[in-house]
Amino acid sequence: MDISHKRTAILKENTKQLTDTLAIDELIGELSGSRIVLLGEASHGTHEYYTWRAAISKRLIQEHGFDFIAVEGDWPDFYRVNRYVKHYGSSDSSSVEVLKQFNRWPTWMWANWEMETLTNWLHSHNEHLPANKRVGIYGLDVYSLWESMEAIIDYLKTHDANLLPAAKRAMGCFEPFGDEKGMAYARSLQRFMPKTCEDEVVTLLRDIRQRAKNFNTDVEASLNMEQNAFIAKNAEKYYRSMVHVNQSSWNLRDHHMMDTLKRLFDFYGPESKGIVWEHNTHVGDARATDMVLEGTINVGQLVREQLPGYHPKIVGFGSYKGTVIAGSEWGAPMRNMHVPEGIVGSWEYLLHQTGKGDQLLCMDTLKTNDLFNTAILHRAIGVVYHPQYEHFGNYVPSMMPERYDYFIHIDTSEGVHAMDIYVDRSQLPETYPWAF
Repeated sequence: MDISHKRTAILKENTKQLTDTLAIDELIGELSGSRIVLLGEASHGTHEYYTWRAAISKRLIQEHGFDFIAVEGDWPDFYRVNRYVKHYGSSDSSSVEVLKQFNRWPTWMWANWEMETLTNWLHSHNEHLPANKRVGIYGLDVYSLWESMEAIIDYLKTHDANLLPAAKRAMGCFEPFGDEKGMAYARSLQRFMPKTCEDEVVTLLRDIRQRAKNFNTDVEASLNMEQNAFIAKNAEKYYRSMVHVNQSSWNLRDHHMMDTLKRLFDFYGPESKGIVWEHNTHVGDARATDMVLEGTINVGQLVREQLPGYHPKIVGFGSYKGTVIAGSEWGAPMRNMHVPEGIVGSWEYLLHQTGKGDQLLCMDTLKTNDLFNTAILHRAIGVVYHPQYEHFGNYVPSMMPERYDYFIHIDTSEGVHAMDIYVDRSQLPETYPWAF
């Protein structure tokens, strides 16, 4: 019997079929003892990843008092969603209205009907709860330089005109770079222009932090202002890091997301519990992959290193075949693309070979088995995808029992159901094609 057959036999003995949401009862019990649960995805455009993450999140919120969900999205966009689900005054009137305001490519990541269902559920769940018990939803990412600057200025116009000059100086520094903002700023530095905007955004952050207690117009105003100021500072640094051909921009981004996560825990209090939704490449411990050879870190690694007392749990996701929403290049129209069968010997192939269909695996059952104490190829699909070439770049060698605590396998998946909205192409994400 070859190694693939041996591995498949062991997996068949230890996985549990996922026939309905009752099949995750044991998983929910295990996750309930953690203060931070990280839920992954093998692509940003797969229906089942959203629905299973939503099912897990709802139960953790309802049954075990989790306080917030933090996702791989922009803070300003998700702050609008947060205000809607928490029933803040002057928020949007419906989940469709608030989600249709997402215009940064790829819009299908969040402007989809799966997210609309979760948004409606959070809105309903919070309706009759006191303000301090309502569950929030936030974006962790660093890209929203311009949107965060605009949010700061809009707030200061009404609530603290004394800080407006500093905010306008910071925003004015980026003005010459036009609609592309961050990317144009990065390209200007590549042309050896000596001027940077670092001093302006650092000064703005300092001033906002010193005056944070004055931003008390609602319970989250100070949090929102401070976070937008941190985004401005870190986004400037992120784009500056693009000048160098290395992993510094990835690491800066994940450090920013980790710092944002800790800021949310501080806001919600010492006993708070949070749920993270991000790509497997962000939540699966980087030390268990070839990322470590390049000096690359991620949120999953940082959580385990910095918050061990929170007893973090990581749930990875993947599928054997199906369809996925993605683009052929940055800014391209979304397409429902074919996902080929997992390559022979890969993690997806091994789970498919068990014949058990959709299934759940606790990684503890594999940790003492030498057959899994080595790297196995594990598929990762980004928002840019070329199925015909995926064997050459879409598989990450992974020590699976070390990368995740649990894994959910979908045998045949389908693309997420995106809302049909106009996409403003000037809002394309300012990142590299390999950044999931």
